[in-house]
Amino acid sequence: MSSFLNFWSAHSPIFSILIPAFTGFVLILLGNPGSGSLKQDWRQPWRRGISLISVLLGLATAISYLIQANTGKIFVYQLSEWTAPFGIVMVLDRLSALMLVLTYALAAPILWFASKEWDERGRYFHAMFHLLLMGLCGAFLTGDLFNLFVFFEILLMASYVLLLHAQGKARFQLGIHYVTINLLASALFLIGLGMIYGSVGSLNMADVARIIPTLENDQHRLAIAGGLLLFVVFGIKAAMLPVGFWLPKTYAVATTPVAAIFTIMTKVGIYAILRVNGTVFNDALGQSLLNTWLLPIGLLTSLYGAIGALASERLRRFVGFMVLSSIGTILVAISLSNTQAWAAGLYYLVHSTIIAASFYLLCGWITSQRGAFKDHLKVAPKMKQEKAISIAFFLIALMMAGLPPFSGFLGKVLLLQATANHTFQITIIVIILIVSLLSIIAFTRAGFILFWRATTPESNPEEEAFITYQQLPNQAPARNDKTIYLLLAGLIAYVAYATPILSYVEKTAAQITDAPLYQHSILKTDEHGQVISVEPFDPNYVPETKYNGEMVDPNAHYIPYLISPETLKGEHISEYKKRQIQGQEQQQQVENDQLKPMEQ
Repeated sequence: MSSFLNFWSAHSPIFSILIPAFTGFVLILLGNPGSGSLKQDWRQPWRRGISLISVLLGLATAISYLIQANTGKIFVYQLSEWTAPFGIVMVLDRLSALMLVLTYALAAPILWFASKEWDERGRYFHAMFHLLLMGLCGAFLTGDLFNLFVFFEILLMASYVLLLHAQGKARFQLGIHYVTINLLASALFLIGLGMIYGSVGSLNMADVARIIPTLENDQHRLAIAGGLLLFVVFGIKAAMLPVGFWLPKTYAVATTPVAAIFTIMTKVGIYAILRVNGTVFNDALGQSLLNTWLLPIGLLTSLYGAIGALASERLRRFVGFMVLSSIGTILVAISLSNTQAWAAGLYYLVHSTIIAASFYLLCGWITSQRGAFKDHLKVAPKMKQEKAISIAFFLIALMMAGLPPFSGFLGKVLLLQATANHTFQITIIVIILIVSLLSIIAFTRAGFILFWRATTPESNPEEEAFITYQQLPNQAPARNDKTIYLLLAGLIAYVAYATPILSYVEKTAAQITDAPLYQHSILKTDEHGQVISVEPFDPNYVPETKYNGEMVDPNAHYIPYLISPETLKGEHISEYKKRQIQGQEQQQQVENDQLKPMEQ
C-alpha cells in the first residue's frame, strides 16, 4: 500500500489528464455506427458504462488532489523528467485542484443525464466528452504557456464536435461562427507566445514571472505586449465584452447536456486571465495595464449581460446573457488585485458555473413541455408539471440573481466588501446593485410569461390543440429533473459549508500571489542558489546532444541539477557529454578553492 501511495503522490498531477485521454481513445476504438442506429447498437451500454466509470474515477482523483493541495504544498510533475524551464511541467496547487473538482462535479451528473437519451442523437458523444475533459484538466494543471495553448486546442476541437451534436441547420451555422472566432483566437495566442518567448526566452509561467521584471525596457514592453495579446485571447474564451457577443446565440443552439457542460469552458478563460495576467505578468507595468482595462470591461460585461437578459425573447439566450453577466462580476473581482477580492471571485465562479448549468438543464425540461412554443418567451398553455418547474425556476432565479440566503448573494457581498478603499468603490457597488436589480426584473418578466400568464389548456377533445397538448410528455425528460435537483442541492450545501470553503479560497488567493513559492517549487537552483535558466536568452545557443554530434556545451555543468542520477547514468547521455560535465565540475571546484582564501 505504501508503494502505491508513493507512486500516486509522485505521479498524481498527470492522472487527471490520462484518465479522460485513455477513455476517449478506448471509446473511439470501440467504434460507432450511424446516429440512427445507436439505440440498437450492442456497444452502447459499454460506452455508457466505460464513460460513467471514468468520470467517477476522475471525480475521485480530483477530490484526492483537493485534499493534497489543501496542505499548501505545490506538487510538480516533470514530463519525461525534463525540469522547468527546459521541459514542460504539470503543477498542482490549490487553484488547479479547485478547478478540477468543479469540472468533474459538473461533468458527472451531466454525463449521467446525457447517458439516458441524449447520447443517442449523435456519434462519438462520449469520446468527445472525455477529450473535452482532457483539455480542461490539462489547461488547469499545466505550468507552461505553450502547453496551455495545446490543451486549449484539444478542448476546442472536442467542443466543435459536441456543438454539432444532434445536427441541425442552426447548430451548423453558429458552429461555423464559433470555429472561426476560436481559430482567430488561436492565431493571436501563437503570436502572443512568440512575442513572450522572443523577449523572455522561456514559456514556463514561474520562469517568465521571475525574468520579466529584470528585462531591459524594450524587451520588457514587448513581453508585456505579448501578455496583453494573451489577455485578448483569454477574453474571447471567457466571452467578455467586446469579444463575447458570440456566447448567447451559440450556447442557445447546443443540445441541453452540451450547453450545460459548456458553462465550465468560459471559466477556462477566466482561470487563464487570473493565472497568467494576474500572477505571471505581475510587475508594475503589467498590473497597471491590466487594471486599467479589466475593471471597466468587467463592469460593462456584467451590465450588458443583465440588459440582454431583460430583452431576451428565448429562455436559452436569457441564460447565455446571465452567464455573460456573471463573467463580468468575476472579472471585476480579478481587477481589484487583492486577495480578498480574488477569494470572492473564486467563490462566485463556482456558484455561477453550477447555477448556469442547472438553468440550461431547466430549459430542456421547459422546452419538452411547451411543444411548438419551445423556449420562446411567449404566452403558451400551462405546462403539465408546472408546479415542479416553477419551484425549480424560482430557486434558480433567487440563486442566479444573487438574493439571500444563497451562494450568489454571499459571493457578491464578499466582492463588495473587497472594494474597501478602492478609488472606484462607489461606482463598483452601484453597478453591481443595478445588475442585481435588472436580473431580478428579468427573471420576474420571464417567470410572468412562463407561469402567470400561461393559458388554460384546451379541454375540447375535438380541437386539434387538445390532441397536440395531450401528446406532450407528462414527465420531465429522463433524469432531467433529478440532475437539476442534484445540482441545486449541491449549491445549497455550498452555502451551508461556506466557512471551510471560504477558508480554502482565501488561502488559494494568497497562494497564487506568492511568486517565490512557485519559483522555489518549480525551478531548480545550482550550488550557489541561482535559478538554472537560459538567461539572458541566446538564440544561437544549441546544446550538444547524442544525435547532433559533439559540440561544446557551456551549460553542461547544470545537467546534474536538472535530471535524476539514474537518467544521468543512462545511455541517452553521451560519453562526450559526461566528460564535459566532469570537466566543468572540476573547473568549478578549482575556482571555488581559489576563492576561499580571498573570502577568509
